Amino acid sequence: MDGILVDSNVILDLVEDDPVWGDWSESQLERLSYSYPLYINPIIYTEISIGFAHIEEVEKIIAGMGLLMLQIPKEALFLAGKVFIEYRKRKGLKTSPLPDFFIGAHAAVEELRLLTRDISGYRTYFPTVELISP
Repeated sequence: MDGILVDSNVILDLVEDDPVWGDWSESQLERLSYSYPLYINPIIYTEISIGFAHIEEVEKIIAGMGLLMLQIPKEALFLAGKVFIEYRKRKGLKTSPLPDFFIGAHAAVEELRLLTRDISGYRTYFPTVELISP
């Protein structure tokens, strides 16, 4: 699949008018939107929705950025579970899979590039995913 999965940190940079990352995130979204479809998934939707009181506000943000919703395929959910086991073997402390595991697995399985500022976990657990990052 051709396209870009947009991590929640990039979207929240624009929503919160982040003084450090807002301009970078906005320019990346604008630049990439000319050549690729921009996607989010249910995990990203959930992460960005936390700061809003009403679903209509979230929907307006998503539509305004031209983001399309993709469902996470079962293969990606399975991969997220396997990566979580690897994380625990490396002495990770969390007791349930982290949102980034679902996002990274989704990008890996669907061969999507990932626009994010949080690269360390993705590089460690999803080395095949092409990251677009600062």
